[in-house]
Amino acid sequence: MRHALMYIGAFERNFANLTPETDSFEGTDGAQHAYPAWPSSADGLRIGYMEKTGKKFVAVRVADSVNNVILENEQILIPGQHFGFGARLSAEPTSVEDSTAILQLLEDIMKKNKSKGEELMLIRTRLKASMASKR
Repeated sequence: MRHALMYIGAFERNFANLTPETDSFEGTDGAQHAYPAWPSSADGLRIGYMEKTGKKFVAVRVADSVNNVILENEQILIPGQHFGFGARLSAEPTSVEDSTAILQLLEDIMKKNKSKGEELMLIRTRLKASMASKR
């Protein structure tokens, strides 16, 4: 199973206006920039992240084939722990094959976003079922 992480703008400029329908972000140049397409191979979770001041990257959006959830509380992304080793964040979507790391990220997100618990639990349930069927 492949997952993907995508940069969706600077936190301070874009988080307040983020909705499930958002498909672009305001760049530091003041222009709107369309999100790139998700990799066609991303059949698992799709995580949108933003950059906070100080080069901190935070997850702000979680989607699978059914749900698209905007988080109320961002989750700092921890390389290795949240998206495996060897994956690097960049301007292009980052593919992640480490489902265990993505599950850890989702569970950490759930702890910080209790009000989105039902939607996130549905995503977690589908992810775990997919992980079990691919073993």
